[in-house]
Amino acid sequence: MNYTEKKEVIDKAEMERALLRISHEIVERNKGVKNLVLIGVRTRGIYIARRIATYVRQIESVDIPVGVLDITLYRDDLGSNSNQPIIHKTDIPFSITGKRVVLVDDVLNTGRSIRAALDGLMSIGRAEVIQLAVLVDRGHRELPIQADYIGKNLPTSRDEVVRVMLEEEEAVDRVVIHEKVN
Repeated sequence: MNYTEKKEVIDKAEMERALLRISHEIVERNKGVKNLVLIGVRTRGIYIARRIATYVRQIESVDIPVGVLDITLYRDDLGSNSNQPIIHKTDIPFSITGKRVVLVDDVLNTGRSIRAALDGLMSIGRAEVIQLAVLVDRGHRELPIQADYIGKNLPTSRDEVVRVMLEEEEAVDRVVIHEKVN
């Protein structure tokens, strides 16, 4: 399928404000950062988690651990995909047992990726609590998954694609909606 850019919905400044707000909300809801860790879902969730950690350091003057979770082996569409999946490294160099884990991803849509991430986390340890932070929530849930921290709610049609672009990957910070081209 071919897609074309329809419109930009978040620019660099708006993204920074959203991530700073999420960072403040995380600190407030958790009454500080004691036992708090961030886990970014590969790929863009990693960069967003690192940015949140930077903002939290500015707010609280404390470094919080950031880990990387690859959900490839936990996806429910693994067998239906004709291509061989590329498995990347999960890098969580700390225990999540008894921790307050904030799982971070770029876009929340059907909830299936987050379900896979939860399965991955459960195989690593038993967190005290797992919270979810996303830059964009576009709806269309297929599973009962809800984010605790949302940068922007973005109602979309199922035919549209939300693309998060980050400086670390695309050399620009922006979120755009793409639509199908017939």
